[in-house]
Amino acid sequence: MDIAPIVSSLRRHRVAAALVVAEIALACAVLCNAFFLIASRFDLMRIDSGVDESSLGILRVRGCGDCDSAELGGRMLAALRQIPGVESATAVNAVPFGPRGGDAGLTLTPDAEGRSAVAHFYAIGPGAAEAMKLPLEAGSAFQPGDFQDAPNFLPADSRVWITRSLADNLWPGQDPLGKEFWLDTMHFRVSGVLTHLARPNPGRRGADTAEWSVVVPVSERTLFGTFLLRADPRDLPRILARSRDVAAEVAPDLVVDDEASRSLAELRHRFYRQDRAMSAMLAAVVAALLLVTALGIMGLASFWVQQRTRQIGIRRALGATRGQIQRYFQLENLLLASTGIAIGMALAYGANRVLMQHYEIARLPAYYLPIGAVLLWLVGQASVLPPARRAAAVPPALATRSA
Repeated sequence: MDIAPIVSSLRRHRVAAALVVAEIALACAVLCNAFFLIASRFDLMRIDSGVDESSLGILRVRGCGDCDSAELGGRMLAALRQIPGVESATAVNAVPFGPRGGDAGLTLTPDAEGRSAVAHFYAIGPGAAEAMKLPLEAGSAFQPGDFQDAPNFLPADSRVWITRSLADNLWPGQDPLGKEFWLDTMHFRVSGVLTHLARPNPGRRGADTAEWSVVVPVSERTLFGTFLLRADPRDLPRILARSRDVAAEVAPDLVVDDEASRSLAELRHRFYRQDRAMSAMLAAVVAALLLVTALGIMGLASFWVQQRTRQIGIRRALGATRGQIQRYFQLENLLLASTGIAIGMALAYGANRVLMQHYEIARLPAYYLPIGAVLLWLVGQASVLPPARRAAAVPPALATRSA
C-alpha cells in the first residue's frame, strides 16, 4: 500500500498525530523502565541465600547489660540444645535476611591503598557452617583452632571464607585461596570460597554486591545475642516458640526480639515485602498506562473514521476493498506508533540514567527496548482494529449521501 496518502493525511492533522506520538513515546519510556525494575526485583527476590533456609531459624535476644555474656551464652546454648527436635544450636552474629551483624570496608593492603570493597562479615561459632550447609566450592573447612576469641568484633588474625562474587571483585581472574586482606588492623587470609552467601540485606547496596560476604570463625564465648537453630522444617515453628520460653527460663531479664526471632524462610518473606509491593504497584502502572494508551488510540481512530466518511465512501466507490480500507488505518497507526516508539526509546535511556544517578539502579539492558516496542505495536494494532473494521463496513452509497 502506498504510504504517501497516509503521510499527507497525517500532515493535515498534525496536532492529533503529535498527541498520539507523544502518548506512545511516554508509554514506551515508562514501560521499558517499569519492566526492567519489576524484573530486577524478581531477580533479587529469587537470590540464592547460600543456606538451608527451610531448616533454620534464629532466636535473637538483647538486654544482657553487665552480665557475663560468655557464661550466659553457654547456658543458653546448652538449654536450646535440649529442646526436643533441635538438630543443632550455635551462635552467630547474623543470618541472611536478618538484622545486620557487621558491614565494613576491607582493603588488599594494610595501608588501606589499592582495591577495596564493603562486605558483610559473618562471625560464626563452631558447628554453624555445618548447620547452615554453606556451599564451599574450594578450600578447606575450619579447624577447631580457628575459632578464636574476638574482643573487638573480629579476631586480629584469622582464616576466613569469602563468596565467589566478592573474590571475583577483589581478584578478577585469579585464584583467591591464600590471598590476604585487611580490615583496619585486622588481618585475614582466604582459606575457602563459597558459591553463594547473601548478605543480610541483599540488594540494598546494589544488586552487584548482594553476595559480598566474609565468614569468620569466632569462639562461642564472644558471640552473644543471635542463636541459630537447625531442625526439621515441620518442627521448626514449634521449636522457635519453645526457644522463647527457654530464654525466659535461663535469663528472665532478657528481651526476645520477636521481629527477628523467626525462621529464615519467614525472614526472607518479610524482607522482600516492600519489593513485592513495589512490583505490584509498577505492574498496576503498566496496566493503567497500556489501557490509557489503547483508549487514546481507539478514540482518535474513531474520530478520524467519522471525519473521513466521505473519503472512505469515495475510495469504496472507486473499487477499494474492505481489507484495503482496514489496512489503511492499521498502517497509519503503525507509522504513528513507530515514530512514538523511536522517541520513547531515547526517553527510556534518559530516564534510566536519571534513576542510575539518584537511586543506584543498574543500566537498562538494550533487550528491554524491543520488548516495549513489540508490546506497543500490538496494543496499537489491537486498539485501531475496531474503528478500522467500522470504516471498512461503511457502504459506499451511505458514505456518499453523508457528504
